[in-house]
Amino acid sequence: MRTGAHACQAAGMTGPGAVSPGRPSPSTLPSSMRAMVTTRHGGLDAIELRRVPVPGPRPGEVVVRVGAAGCNNTDIWTREGAYGSDGAAGWLGPLDFPRIQGGDVAGTVVAVGDPADEGLVGSRVLVDPAEYDGPEDDARPADVLGSERDGGFAEHVVVPATRAHRVDGSPLSDVELACLPIAYGTALGMVERGGVREGTTVLVTGASGGVGLAAVQLARSLGARVVAVCSGTKADDVRAAGADVVVDRSRGRVVQDAAVAAPGGVDAVVDVVAGPLVAEGLELLRPGGRWVVAGALDGWEVHLDVRRLYLANRSLVGSTMHTPAIFDRLVAMARSGRVRPVVAATYALEDVAQAQRDLALRRHVGKLVVVP
Repeated sequence: MRTGAHACQAAGMTGPGAVSPGRPSPSTLPSSMRAMVTTRHGGLDAIELRRVPVPGPRPGEVVVRVGAAGCNNTDIWTREGAYGSDGAAGWLGPLDFPRIQGGDVAGTVVAVGDPADEGLVGSRVLVDPAEYDGPEDDARPADVLGSERDGGFAEHVVVPATRAHRVDGSPLSDVELACLPIAYGTALGMVERGGVREGTTVLVTGASGGVGLAAVQLARSLGARVVAVCSGTKADDVRAAGADVVVDRSRGRVVQDAAVAAPGGVDAVVDVVAGPLVAEGLELLRPGGRWVVAGALDGWEVHLDVRRLYLANRSLVGSTMHTPAIFDRLVAMARSGRVRPVVAATYALEDVAQAQRDLALRRHVGKLVVVP
């Protein structure tokens, strides 16, 4: 495991980025590369380090040399097949194996499949992991990098040229950029769907994890007052990320302590935990407030008195990943460095299984990132 500035040096990066621009054609790509391949639904032993062919780009595609690839809970749950209600399945349905996981990718374009895209060669890019179900700004993801297509836990990845967003001038390193797509895209979608803005109060659950900490940072950047829920041992890190008040979930009094922290109630809840908290904490929402859910770390089954929902005009909102419009806003943040992700640790490519093991233990604050 690598951490801090040493990780950037080990990855060959000096400052943000770090690859000299060139104009290689697909024929100059290496014939093979190292990749961490998920062979089946199962435990960590389902992940293998293999040497596989480097993918060649078709028209409309580009090859990205992976500078860094972020880790997400979706990697674990997809490998385990935990999304299936009637059997093992990935997030969007049955998976084809073998599969290279890793939906968060930042790197450098090294080859293109269409001469019209040649200007991208040598560019630093942040990859939108989603392909969408339509051309609209609010379209939904229809397939995801590392799930329906091979992803970033490899030395190279092929992606649609339209999903490779240039971030050449970003002050963020590749490691920091690779934290953004899924966690920060999901958090930004939740914050927007929750109506979070300047002057509002928002409760963020799971605030020390990837999505939760991103939501803390994003809500604070919008001028909201942030009440964050996490274990007490992580409170200082979450405050440093922008939380005004931290509720220690290990006390077992999350609802009561949140009510003290926000005696007038909250305008929105950004929730990746769900479980009993949804029913127990609904009264924390002011009339007209929105409870936005994008995870179920404490359980997916919820028993709710709907009268408390509709009589106060409260909304219970499901939120999955991002839309094209939300990702465009995320790219703008990446280019400006307006929000700087918190990196907990970095890992070599061959240590993907260890990264997933550490992610499941939830002892860290921020994002875990693989550096091929």
